[in-house]
Amino acid sequence: MTIHVELGVSSYDIELSRGALSRVGELINLNRKVMVVTDSGVPTEYADTVASFAKEAFKVVIPQGEESKNFDCLQTLLAEMLDAGFTRKDAVVAVGGGVVGDLAGFAASMYMRGVDFYNIPTTLLSQVDSSIGGKTAVDFHGYKNVIGAFYQPKKVIIDPNVLATLDKRQVAAGMAEAIKMSLTSDAEMFAMLENADDIYADIDTVIEKALRIKKYVVECDEKEAGLRKILNFGHTVGHGIETQQAGALYHGECVALGMLPMCSDEVRARLIPVLAKAGLPTELVLDSAALREVMTAVSHDKKSAVGGVDAVLVHAPGSFEIKKLSLPEIEEKTKQSFC
Repeated sequence: MTIHVELGVSSYDIELSRGALSRVGELINLNRKVMVVTDSGVPTEYADTVASFAKEAFKVVIPQGEESKNFDCLQTLLAEMLDAGFTRKDAVVAVGGGVVGDLAGFAASMYMRGVDFYNIPTTLLSQVDSSIGGKTAVDFHGYKNVIGAFYQPKKVIIDPNVLATLDKRQVAAGMAEAIKMSLTSDAEMFAMLENADDIYADIDTVIEKALRIKKYVVECDEKEAGLRKILNFGHTVGHGIETQQAGALYHGECVALGMLPMCSDEVRARLIPVLAKAGLPTELVLDSAALREVMTAVSHDKKSAVGGVDAVLVHAPGSFEIKKLSLPEIEEKTKQSFC
């Protein structure tokens, strides 16, 4: 299945099909120098498969984890391209999760003011969310994604077969993003997840539905000037929790928790069983010191502006409200959920 993302000169296709990784040489132009970026947690055969199709491959393996999304790793990628004599006609391919995609995409955007970038996401979270839309970034001074650029890939290749190697917790973290999108944009999708005996039984359909939501949002608002802000549902408080937890919780788990303060009581009552069915956390105890850490991180949120933070609220599945909330208002919502 091919899903087209229409962004004018930055348009690209998403190839969603089982076995796509084994056909990568047919799907993208690798007849050139190619830097294949992966991490130590991704099965080596995935990156090796991509490299085998390249005319001249240079594989870079970064350490697994959010800690690798930093300037040192970014410099490593740029130095690799420079030392290998990459030109603007060459390419970067990310094979991994969101950290790999964000870092490799940012490097591709910077080198010689931009070389071709292809994304092959290998986690459910990156397949349904971070691999499309063109957000690339590194973390800085302990805050997520504050240094980055919008840089669209030339193509995204999604092979659900690779999810078989993930542990259940990683898959659940990705499901949080799919649930997030259903709550803001597709009441029928949320009902499907809510009524499913096994929320993972038809994962291909979940991926497709989430991609079509994000495709529509990105097409309407590529640079997050308006509608695209809905993709941040759960992220305002979620990023704060992620900073405070310092790696103890995955990004998707923090997003799951971050949705709870931003829902109406009625939505929260329906959301909690869905999160639990997906294997996601529904409770978090924050003492006063931990709450201060969360709110300090929220105050550095990219969505912060004069007068507060543009928060996304959901009062009924399939709908949303973007509302500027002050930090005290966000703190009060967070306290009601977790303190």
